Amino acid sequence: MATIKDVAALARVSIATVSNVMAGVPRVSPATRRRVEAAIEQLGYRPNHVARSLKSRRTRAIGMVISDITNPFFPEMVRGAEDAALARGYLLSTFNTGDLPEREKQIFAMLESRRTDGLLVVTALKRGEHPHVAAALSSGVPVVCLDRRPQDLAVDTVTVDNAAGVELAVDHLVERGFRSIAYLGGGLGMYVAPERLAGYRRAMRRARLPLIEFRGDFRRESGYQAGSKILALRPRPEALVAANILMAAGFLEAVAEAGLEVPRDIALATFDNVAILRGFRPHLTCVEQPTYRMGYDGANLLIDRLEQVTPHSGPVHLVLPCKLVVGDSTQPCRVLRGRALASAPGVAASLES
Repeated sequence: MATIKDVAALARVSIATVSNVMAGVPRVSPATRRRVEAAIEQLGYRPNHVARSLKSRRTRAIGMVISDITNPFFPEMVRGAEDAALARGYLLSTFNTGDLPEREKQIFAMLESRRTDGLLVVTALKRGEHPHVAAALSSGVPVVCLDRRPQDLAVDTVTVDNAAGVELAVDHLVERGFRSIAYLGGGLGMYVAPERLAGYRRAMRRARLPLIEFRGDFRRESGYQAGSKILALRPRPEALVAANILMAAGFLEAVAEAGLEVPRDIALATFDNVAILRGFRPHLTCVEQPTYRMGYDGANLLIDRLEQVTPHSGPVHLVLPCKLVVGDSTQPCRVLRGRALASAPGVAASLES
């Protein structure tokens, strides 16, 4: 088995230069780097990462802690983080908390005891204090929070503009003629829920339309339960904006159970756009988050901290924009078409006769 000494001898450089090439140190000249890389390839050299970590006190391993592995929102985020980590020579391990704060603390303790270099985390859904995250930061372990920004921590974050995303959906419905637009959001003690609700209220007030608000918990069951209540309203709302894809799925169950259809009887727009829904009909109008980029940028920000190349000493907060993907689910519904028909010239008279 080839050793680092063999690589150095074949490339006619020092062992330190081989180490610098493998670590990506920029001061090595391009010609020397090519010579070392060719020697590594020719000899089939594989570094002993355990020995290197003992010497450098670095493992080149980072942990990613997500809140709900059953939510189809997260796989793309994990893939983005993994792609960025592997490209820079780091191994990513992923863990699920089930949105349980105690389990999140347990995973943090385990990862720190195993000398993980840094941590990406989507904190548990309910807002609260994060002493375990603060302790990791105090001990010198870099942390980047994704999707949800804890207010009690001076920590790097990568999030999206939640309020603006919901505004895109409401504005789209208003432009299509909808005037009775309900909103199904999360509890206000949950991350992202207040921001998304603020976007709904801002857009509705701008259009001078009445607010119709319902609360869930970002899970499918609450979408179904709230959906049954929304569909029982008289008059029934013409459209609904759901604050995430799981509640939208639960709402669609309630629609089907009531013998109704989207968009024939009620239009639907939702936050989140996941690949699994693209084969279903109708195609949903979605506020698409840059989920892959959130993970990718988060991992790069974390590694920049580890390698001390981040120019900012204070916390970095990246806020990514969302975009609206228009599908079939926000076509004018039966109520809207009937209203348009009744207001057309000559129609009112013919209906009365």
